[in-house]
Amino acid sequence: MEDLLLDKKIAIVHEWFTTLGGSEKVIEQLIKIFPNADLFSLFDFLPEKERVFLGSKKVQTSFLQTMPLINLKNYRTYLPFMPLAVEQLNLAKYDVIISNCHAVSKGVITSPEQLHLSYIHTPMRYAWDMQNTYLKTSGLKSITGAIARILLHYVRNWDVIASMRPDKLLANSGFIARRIKKIYRRDSQILYPPVDTDYFTPLGPREDFYLVASRFVPYKRVDLVAEAFRKMPDKKLVIIGDGPELPRLRHLFGGNVTWLGYQPAEALRDHLRRCRSFIFAAKEDFGIMPLEAQACGAPVIAFGEGGATETVRGQGAAGQTGLFFDEQSVDSLQSAVLEFENLAPSITVDDCRANAELFSNQRFRREFLGFVTTAWDDFRKSQ
Repeated sequence: MEDLLLDKKIAIVHEWFTTLGGSEKVIEQLIKIFPNADLFSLFDFLPEKERVFLGSKKVQTSFLQTMPLINLKNYRTYLPFMPLAVEQLNLAKYDVIISNCHAVSKGVITSPEQLHLSYIHTPMRYAWDMQNTYLKTSGLKSITGAIARILLHYVRNWDVIASMRPDKLLANSGFIARRIKKIYRRDSQILYPPVDTDYFTPLGPREDFYLVASRFVPYKRVDLVAEAFRKMPDKKLVIIGDGPELPRLRHLFGGNVTWLGYQPAEALRDHLRRCRSFIFAAKEDFGIMPLEAQACGAPVIAFGEGGATETVRGQGAAGQTGLFFDEQSVDSLQSAVLEFENLAPSITVDDCRANAELFSNQRFRREFLGFVTTAWDDFRKSQ
């Protein structure tokens, strides 16, 4: 059946290229599945040192790329223009369009003769449950903020309409499948994102420190983890990452809480291989870092909501790979750390590794290609 796609023209649509994160790792695998596909994005500010995963692919961008004063720091301010920009992308010559979506890419315009499949990482958080965070981080306040709220109302209405445009939806977790059903009233098939289990591997003994690696944005709750460990001075915490929340977090660093700033992939992997446990305090759509930690043999202490509940084997599970804390509070996290230290001898590197391998790059490529092939066969028969 895979031969059905050999002569088909395929377009991959991504929101924006600004940093190398989980969504971009999906793009990396999609390029490997469909090496002849063309790549589209609203804008591209990806630093040269992070572009290796794109190979020789040229990114075709929208008119937003040349908007006055737009740059890596303020691109979110242009959210009200993004629906128009994505609708202007010219995809007329393609047979299959694959949108990799956490905001607007699912809204591309296609014809009845084109198959559009959308891989949904989340319904657009800026317009729904993260509206206030967007207004704060984009710098829109007072009168301008009031106008922005009206514009976000328009964006929400557009987002629901755009969700009806793809022929089929994929969700990156059961958590997101439920959000898709709630907000868009559509069914979706679950396909977990890829984890590079060839790169993230165990090596050597574990050491006596806990690890957080995250972009410093409010919902990641790095502040919660730092505060919890400041109140446990006999335990060491290492934090990797930076971001817009850094000025607010700086006072929490020092003593038993060590902040290393941004670190390259090799340094991150080294810490994942050595840490006592990886701590994940966010309510995340999927969350790739807990799986990269498990691939390195590290147990995970995670907040017990969102995608982590599908990627970490918690209390009472066979082959346990970590545990969950019930509330995003200092007390709840501290209790989980103490519980973990009692359970740690029963959580093995082999179990952590085996769980991570269920989410490998190879598995993702196989399942995604199978999904697209079946969808194209069904689509062709319906014509």
